[in-house]
Amino acid sequence: MKKLLFLFLLVSSLFATAQDDFSYKTPPKDILDLVMAKPTPGISIDSKGEWMLLMERSSFPSVEELAQPELRIAGLRINPKNFGPSRSGYAVNLILRNIKTRQEYPITGLPSNLKAGSIQWSPGETKIAFTHTTNDHIDLYIADVATQTAKKINTASLNTVTGGSFSWINDSKLVYKTVPANYRAYPPAPLAPKGPVVQENLGKSAASRTYQDLIKNGYDEDLFDYMATSQLTINESGTENYLRIPSIYSSISVSPDKNYLLLEIIEKPFSYLFPISGFPHKVAVMDVKGAFFGELVKNPSAEGQPIGFDDVMNFPRDFEWRADHPATITYIQALDKGLGRSKSQYRDAQFAIELPDIGTLSKGFAPPINNGDLSNMMKKSRELFKTERRLRNVIWGNDKLALVYQGMNFDRKQQLYAYNPSSGSLELINERSSNDAYGDIGTPMTSKNMFGREVLLQMKNGDLLLRSQGASPEGDMPFIQSFNLTTKKGTQLWRCQAPYYENVVDVLDAENLVFVTSKESNTEVPNYYIRNLKKRIAPIAITDFKNPYPQMEGVVKQKISYKREDGIDLTGDLYLPKGYDAKRDGPLPVVMWAYPREYKSAADAAQVRGSKYTFTRINYGSPIFWITQGYAVLDNAEMPIVGEGDKEPNDKFIPQLYLNAHAAIQALAKLGVGDSNRVAVGGHSYGAFMTANLLAHTKLFKAGIARSGAYNRTLTPFGFQAEERTYWQAPDVYYNMSPFSFADKIKTPLLLIHGEMDNNPGTFPIQSERLYNAVKGHGGTTRLVFLPYESHGYAGKENILHMLWEQNQWLDKYVKKAEVSGKGESKKGF
Repeated sequence: MKKLLFLFLLVSSLFATAQDDFSYKTPPKDILDLVMAKPTPGISIDSKGEWMLLMERSSFPSVEELAQPELRIAGLRINPKNFGPSRSGYAVNLILRNIKTRQEYPITGLPSNLKAGSIQWSPGETKIAFTHTTNDHIDLYIADVATQTAKKINTASLNTVTGGSFSWINDSKLVYKTVPANYRAYPPAPLAPKGPVVQENLGKSAASRTYQDLIKNGYDEDLFDYMATSQLTINESGTENYLRIPSIYSSISVSPDKNYLLLEIIEKPFSYLFPISGFPHKVAVMDVKGAFFGELVKNPSAEGQPIGFDDVMNFPRDFEWRADHPATITYIQALDKGLGRSKSQYRDAQFAIELPDIGTLSKGFAPPINNGDLSNMMKKSRELFKTERRLRNVIWGNDKLALVYQGMNFDRKQQLYAYNPSSGSLELINERSSNDAYGDIGTPMTSKNMFGREVLLQMKNGDLLLRSQGASPEGDMPFIQSFNLTTKKGTQLWRCQAPYYENVVDVLDAENLVFVTSKESNTEVPNYYIRNLKKRIAPIAITDFKNPYPQMEGVVKQKISYKREDGIDLTGDLYLPKGYDAKRDGPLPVVMWAYPREYKSAADAAQVRGSKYTFTRINYGSPIFWITQGYAVLDNAEMPIVGEGDKEPNDKFIPQLYLNAHAAIQALAKLGVGDSNRVAVGGHSYGAFMTANLLAHTKLFKAGIARSGAYNRTLTPFGFQAEERTYWQAPDVYYNMSPFSFADKIKTPLLLIHGEMDNNPGTFPIQSERLYNAVKGHGGTTRLVFLPYESHGYAGKENILHMLWEQNQWLDKYVKKAEVSGKGESKKGF
């Protein structure tokens, strides 16, 4: 009897230990110091290169701050106390620096405990506006550049629930959304529901992706309506004027001539299948004085619309102002009913609606609108051009030039056209695969036009200025080139030189080739410079930021290259501890961190990505911390998944994962720096999915760390990542790619970490819970850690430090101190 009692108490004790809540732990001091290092400030420079704004960033919030009341509805995360988003990063201090004199000026009048967001220069760059978020309201401040003083300008609290905090109209006038005056009371939560929650479909196809934080019942609808409803407000020199009745404004855009507002207004019924971006909405126009011109269109919910990667909504979309015209609205209409895989000569068309000049209207001319209805103008809108692929973007220049980007996902092809608005002609300029980084000619640089809008920057000879990341077999080496639209050839004006990584961030004087660049190296923190290419003088430093990680000095970083068995070239960023000598110290335990990416071409997959000359930045999720603990770290280990021709990449997902991982391990072993019998693999999100699959199908690793992943693909049945096929179209792919299907094979120790309130589509916390239970049920070694109040990315200080402690303990126990038992080998003979 005593033996039975002892066994019962022992089992009960073990069970209790397994279920006990853990107190927060902290990682070793070397890791703690790195993660808590103060980051360098962000900067913003005016277009004349006279003033720089330095923005000191906020540190990690506490878990107590994350635990504040939060509404998770309509795909949003809302703070019910202040009518704003519940999770945001802020600037905690703002400083102005005169670039010429280098003198810094603290801005006076800033509120205490500053939480500045949405920081924007005024059109004339004489002022800077920003929001300040408090526990129960959001204010709007303006800082005067000349006097370096800030002042609160709003009376009513701002409502930023749906985004778009404010917009400048001119240097003394802004438009923003506020909490309506004398607003109704917060909807009380019912003690009991009025009835069941019922959804119905009457034979219509209505597939949807896997979204989180959706509206689930009538009370959620009431909460969303209450929190998202706002009053449109104009503030001129500190005086507020309320426009129109309160509505749910999802976007507000000021016309280039500053006379009109283009509005997108959410309408009922709210969707239970889509976030706010898929709700019914109308597009309307009013002037800045409050006169309502009417509605352009009413668009239905996204429910029932096609969901393929090349599919779009079959109604007018992407309404915006044409940047080079005073008041012309453009929009896109699908010509193939929104079905990207259907046969159609043309996919999209761009249309334009020219609004009348306000001055003309004020002189007594009748506006071309009847009873506030603009639908007649929609019917008379002018077609500008058609595209044979999906219209991705238009960058306007002038009446003779715009750049039109179009492409399709299915073949990864994208095209760049020069469009002449006067003649209507489209001329192909460049074509490449979206996966082909080497073929990227660059992004056109822009400058402000007479309306203060960014338009194509053209040199006096008509050439464009393009800046490119400069992907090459040597890694990224950014460059600038002038591009002739007639010859369709570029002339390189400047390229960064080894051993530095330097890229252009702004242009100050195009004709004299004066630019602002960001320059860094393996040992030098990024700093900003003014380069004058025409005078060929030494660059002038305009910042002097110090290394936030002095303890990393001496760490060796190199980009290594190697091949997988089928010949595809791979790369990774290898970090070795300071003072390490391979001959003296022998091979090290390894932490490999990766994220799979899909390609339609083996040649594209083999391209070198990233630079070997960048400064090492360390964020909370980085594996680089373990350099301080005696590991070799292979970060950004390439994991290409290739499917050429009619084959889809995921048809051979698992075998290619093995090839990638095996090649990386062998490369480290050949270099003599990595112990192939003591390797851990890890990743976040899709990298976590990769990790679980590698542990299920190979014996290459001693341990795995999987953070916030999705492991059962039947729970994302209408597609995931780059997989467009549904579960019912490719059931074998979904089954074989799901590590949950092979949980009985996962015997390598697996650490699962997940944010308790993950909001990413598909990565529900239950994904980790179910995989943990499955591995546990089959006798595997596993541990599940839920981080309280965390989303898909983690924020809370205590949670982040505990996560690093968990990972360090796991690696220390199962990798560094692991017994070596034979060489790593595959469970399957791929």
